[in-house]
Amino acid sequence: MQQRYVVPGGRRGSVIGDRELDALAQLVTSGTTLSAGGWREAFEDAFSRHTGARHALSVTSGTVALEIAIRLLDLAPGDEVIVTPQTFQASIQPLLDLDVTVRFCDIDPLTLNMDPAALERLITDRTRAVILVHYGGCPADMDAVMALTRPRGITVIEDSAHALGATYHGRRPGALADIATFSFHSTKNITTLGEGGMITLGRDDWAERVRRYRDNAVDGVYVRHGTAPGRPPAALPWMMFADEIYDRACVGIRGAGTNATMSEAAAAVGLAQLDRLDELVDRRRMIARRLDEVVSAFPGARPVRAPEGYGHAYHLYTFLVRDREMREALLRELDARGVEVQLRYFPLHLTPEWNFRGHRPGECPVAEHLWFEQHMNLPCHPGLHDSQVDHLVDALAAGLTAVTGTDANLRGDTAATV
Repeated sequence: MQQRYVVPGGRRGSVIGDRELDALAQLVTSGTTLSAGGWREAFEDAFSRHTGARHALSVTSGTVALEIAIRLLDLAPGDEVIVTPQTFQASIQPLLDLDVTVRFCDIDPLTLNMDPAALERLITDRTRAVILVHYGGCPADMDAVMALTRPRGITVIEDSAHALGATYHGRRPGALADIATFSFHSTKNITTLGEGGMITLGRDDWAERVRRYRDNAVDGVYVRHGTAPGRPPAALPWMMFADEIYDRACVGIRGAGTNATMSEAAAAVGLAQLDRLDELVDRRRMIARRLDEVVSAFPGARPVRAPEGYGHAYHLYTFLVRDREMREALLRELDARGVEVQLRYFPLHLTPEWNFRGHRPGECPVAEHLWFEQHMNLPCHPGLHDSQVDHLVDALAAGLTAVTGTDANLRGDTAATV
């Protein structure tokens, strides 16, 4: 099938090279286990060092990482959770299974991240958690968020699916809150063969619960020297699970575990990809700088940039235009010039399932206005060749010229090779 678009959207957010292929060849010829082995341990150790988090625990997807993170909150009926509407549905979908009150927090129009001022207005004495997203790879204002939540004992989950490679005043997403989750889906800044996720956190007890849950054990409460019947076989003191079966009693069950084990092949590729992260994110940033220059040159358009002291990872490239008429005209112009545009993300509180839970227009006026009137995304990923980046920049300039009637005076280096 012929590719319609000269510049396609990012169905692959990363690129696979010799380093990843060499790691796979080493694994499959080694004769070692293909599940829960040394590659997974090495990937988790490297990820822990990268983020600065005490624990990094891999799972099978970013969605599973979020499900487990929310499970750690031990939410009860009547608890309240504050979330952002500007994200993919997986960020908050596990809350649909729980009898809790979900409050959607409006966004900062400059970054599209959760607005701390709006957050403060939503906090009550029943607020148990906040789930935020570093939208597009731009970190949220974590100092302000943690100043509001930490004194109140509110747990913060940072959904960092977009933010691998970003920085926040010299620190990295993954260790900026109480719990963080990452995705290694095919579209993300690094991939573990299409699917994969990571949970990072600091608490040892939470880390133990994550391990039990992902490894098909019960997420329960245990005490030593329990009342389990029988004795371990005397000749087999090394027997797997012997201490858990014979030397502990379960005094409470939070939930059943599951198998969320990242394969060794996925971990091997993830380790190689993590080693290349700076290279991959630098490519995204170079493309974004070229797009920023074009957008900034036209009236009625502005880039969404990271504040001073932040390092944007540009999982998404986002800019805003004057109004709906301008956006619709520009979408048509770009499509006609072979640029695939995918707008991310529709405000979650307006989706059918959250409508069913009682949410309505007007809850997040900033998010609603930006989405329906001004929001634009463009392809920005390292899989784009230099010629495709040149075409993207030229198409954007031509499209903006057509819809604004302005022939901007762009500098000559706008078309320079990335």
